[in-house]
Amino acid sequence: MSNHLSHILAQWYPNRDNADWVLATIYQTEGPCYRKPGAMMLFSSQGHQLGMLSGGCLESDIGVNARKVMQTGKPMLVCYDGSDEDDLSFHLGIGCGGTIYIMLQQISVHNNYLSLTQAYEALQHRISGYFYQSIVTKETDGQAYFEPAKVSDIAEKASLILSPLSNNNVDTDWLATPIVPEPHLLVVGGGIDARPLVNMAEQLGWKVSLWDPRPANARKEYFSNVDHIIKGGANVLATFVAEKDVNAAILMSHNISIDAQALKALAQTTIQYLALLGPDNRKQQVITQAEINEQSLSFNFAGPAGLEIGGTLPESIALSILAECHASLFSKRAQSISDVLEKKVLEHNPLEKSHDE
Repeated sequence: MSNHLSHILAQWYPNRDNADWVLATIYQTEGPCYRKPGAMMLFSSQGHQLGMLSGGCLESDIGVNARKVMQTGKPMLVCYDGSDEDDLSFHLGIGCGGTIYIMLQQISVHNNYLSLTQAYEALQHRISGYFYQSIVTKETDGQAYFEPAKVSDIAEKASLILSPLSNNNVDTDWLATPIVPEPHLLVVGGGIDARPLVNMAEQLGWKVSLWDPRPANARKEYFSNVDHIIKGGANVLATFVAEKDVNAAILMSHNISIDAQALKALAQTTIQYLALLGPDNRKQQVITQAEINEQSLSFNFAGPAGLEIGGTLPESIALSILAECHASLFSKRAQSISDVLEKKVLEHNPLEKSHDE
């Protein structure tokens, strides 16, 4: 099960009128926390718990508070302080040591389902935007609405508190959460080594499409979990990418001609990342046969594909490629998090390095 919002809403939507539902949203954090502001989880009177707001430490207690909201119909704000030994979250075993502020609101036809139906429909059509939620106060039960926006207009893929906005003469804080569809990955090559890569991408909650013109490959019985198996020659790929909003492609057919055809077809598309399996000399052969200029490509072209993690088996190679792809799509450098934190410490305290030396 994926925790991506599109998957959570896809489970909720057909059951939205069959039970009482509560939306739990992290609207503020302090210190290190497992999830960040904008993270959402859904609870139902029938026992559904869709999504996660912690590493599993708090969900049961959040569910207890969600049932109180179902019973009273009144929203609730709760705080879990992992640094306070007297706080419930400390005894529940929250390991991050940070503080999490959560807003719980009932979802029903009477409050327009908190506009989650609009967010769901947008994600189904791969439309990005912002989901705005007003923070509940004594004067207001909170509101929500979805506003479409281009991905290029969403500067930060992190939620922001907009404070204050005027709402019926009441100053209200609003949480603005970017809503972006899950990545759509095109895999070129339906051989045995593509199976773990497809499975991992599916486990991440990504959409996955597969193309291989060879009849013996890309068979449905081996790739039952892909969203699309594309038929036809390489000439159909550019149209498919545009119509289905494909974000990244991985060329792993082990055939120079097939990879070159795919690269040529994808060269002028709007994908953000393309990875080519194999060593550098093979990459040059594919580029030459594709008749393209690598410098003219608008996307991140990774060849050889993947991060250097010491992998030699298909599963670890798949992990290496998807990790690099994930970092590229989310504009990250694929560094060790501990190295990044150490760099930040040195930037704030340049004397620290001289002391260590």
